Amino acid sequence: MHPRRDAALAAFTRYRCSAILRTDLPAAVRPALEAAITGGCRIVEVTLTTPDALDHIAALAERKQLTVGAGTVLTIDQAKEALAAGAVFVVSPITDPQLITFCRQHDLLSVPGTSTPTEMMTAHHAGADLVKLFPAPANGPEFVRACRAPLPFLKIFPTGGVTEDNINDWLLAGSFGVGFVGSLFAPDDLRAGRFDAVRARAARMVAKVDAFFAGKP
Repeated sequence: MHPRRDAALAAFTRYRCSAILRTDLPAAVRPALEAAITGGCRIVEVTLTTPDALDHIAALAERKQLTVGAGTVLTIDQAKEALAAGAVFVVSPITDPQLITFCRQHDLLSVPGTSTPTEMMTAHHAGADLVKLFPAPANGPEFVRACRAPLPFLKIFPTGGVTEDNINDWLLAGSFGVGFVGSLFAPDDLRAGRFDAVRARAARMVAKVDAFFAGKP
């Protein structure tokens, strides 16, 4: 039985998008996250490069309607800290089979970073649940489509390069879902305290994803 990992995968399968906060502004973290959640985001990733990331993960993990994870996880020690804080999924910019194995052993959903078909298959064979496309190539949707032609079983989850305007392009190409980073949490908005803009953008992005998958099995 894998109750935590299965529940996290069920959330990704239901919502198909995540809000990923990466900022160096301590005062912006909480209001930015709240703006995304109020806008409708139910899967929230706080990167460990964000100030007091573990504290924010712990606070969000108390809210049962959210699926909360840690990003930029590079080591097993960091994964342990994320798990202790209440994270149910772990995202990394790299593929480290040992980190993926740790996640499986501790009932965490793992989303390692990959940028080639070989890295995607390495992650898949190691037991990754999703494969994050990182960094996103300039022809991102076409790249996803090309990768999935011979490897249709891969659950490819692009993050960088996903914008409000190209969400459908990524999903039409066969992406399992999409992650919103700077296109949602625009640095200028965070600096200026324009959290209403973040909330409104989140609502539009979530609506686009929901509309794409509406009626699909």
